[in-house]
Amino acid sequence: MNGFAHLPILPVVLPLIAGITLLMLRQDRLQRGVSLVATLALIPLAIALVQTASDGTQLVYQLGNWAAPYGIVLLVDRLAAWMLLTTALLAVFALLVAIRGSDAEGRHFHVLFQLQLFGLNGAFLTGDLFNLFVFFEILLLASYGLLLHGGGRKRVKAGLHYVVINLVGSTLFLFAVGTLYGVTGTLNMADLAVKLAATPPDNLALVQSAGLLLFAVFALKAALLPLYLWLPAAYAHTSAPVAALFAIMTKVGAYSILRVYTLMFGDDAGPVANLLDPWLAPLALATLTLGVLGAVAATALRQQAAYLVVASIGSLLLAFGLGSRDAIAAGLYYLPHSVFAAAALFLLADSIGRARGEFADRFESGPEMPGARVLGGLFFVAAAAIAGLPPLSGFLGKFMLLKAALDSPLLPWVWSIVLVTGLLSMIALARSGSLLFYRTHSPYDSTRASARSGSESFRAHDAASLTPPSVAALAPVGGLLLLVAGLAIWAGPLSDYAQATATQLLQPQQYIEAVLERTP
Repeated sequence: MNGFAHLPILPVVLPLIAGITLLMLRQDRLQRGVSLVATLALIPLAIALVQTASDGTQLVYQLGNWAAPYGIVLLVDRLAAWMLLTTALLAVFALLVAIRGSDAEGRHFHVLFQLQLFGLNGAFLTGDLFNLFVFFEILLLASYGLLLHGGGRKRVKAGLHYVVINLVGSTLFLFAVGTLYGVTGTLNMADLAVKLAATPPDNLALVQSAGLLLFAVFALKAALLPLYLWLPAAYAHTSAPVAALFAIMTKVGAYSILRVYTLMFGDDAGPVANLLDPWLAPLALATLTLGVLGAVAATALRQQAAYLVVASIGSLLLAFGLGSRDAIAAGLYYLPHSVFAAAALFLLADSIGRARGEFADRFESGPEMPGARVLGGLFFVAAAAIAGLPPLSGFLGKFMLLKAALDSPLLPWVWSIVLVTGLLSMIALARSGSLLFYRTHSPYDSTRASARSGSESFRAHDAASLTPPSVAALAPVGGLLLLVAGLAIWAGPLSDYAQATATQLLQPQQYIEAVLERTP
């Protein structure tokens, strides 16, 4: 293990150094090259960490060689490595789209992109609750800039809501962290797990309040009902590569819920054990329902994709809320699927919008798109993946979830809501595909209709104004859909990894011993 001594800190240091370096560069081509190389380097690094953690090894990195709980600790286990690899793969495809030109719409895109990765990777690796707050703030600050990159009235309005709501969440995070520190005298998560299990009765109400306040913060980051209202407008109105990268943002909140509440408030937490049992699964079911209803009512493809992200977080947190090993494993398998499928749909919506000219991605009859066959084929695969149709990984993830719910008292609710919302998702996406690809007219017909009616919604569209999709624009979409297919092709070993990860999470004593009993 000595050969991997400094491996855990590299996913944090690499994007930080890249971001600082990019501040000193002025040429666009040079910035794009450095940013792409730094992002690509995260993939083999994440693969190495997955391979290292796959046998149950937990790599602990003590910054400054200060032992826990007094020093800052980073830890790589199966879950952290899984999240790092998902993030690295997503980031590469999002960046490949951005360097085609949208990165030049404003300043410092690549700096913000690398700082976003710095915050994301740090949040997945940290073993300290206060540093989880710090990395949350880093990734949120970077996301503010990325969300507003390029400007525009709708983008600024959505960004303002996003910033204000997340600032409130950050304030509540500090309240919760301060309360736990005041009661226990520590913020190291392993040390907190030990001390919370021995909470005296006098402090029980205070600790439970702090735990529920933390849940509210993580639920806000994850876009759980009723704290999801900031997401649809923010994701629908930002640029395509940013929306694709943001597909992992809600999963940071879901990761935090899974990490904190299996470690600090799990079965072995004594008087504060299973704190979220009455809350998480019911709220997840409601989020899934409203997310799909929002997708049904959407008036544009990017807006629909945003609501489908909300629905996916409902499915994911439902799996975590059921709490069994099989349910958590189902959620962990479903997580990268939901990230890659949503990101592919956001990127595809951008290409469709460009191909439809002034009609953009709105669900109304528009001109025939150049490259409609290719776009339609990709849309069909993406829609099938998101709706959970076989044989893709969305179907397998939901099948694992339904199977895991067989022993749950929520069985009737889980089965009925998951199956009905799956049907509604399929109907909504089929309607979208029909409006975008079948109810079309030629630019010449559009011109004649405009001349006869003078209607503003049927203004003339010259064929030259419709931008055909390029291979460079569609290749990242195809790459993400190939990852979705790969999750299905290698479902056996990947589900085994998810099962082993769930088992490791439900045995927090291993994590505690790795952090607190490791010799420098």
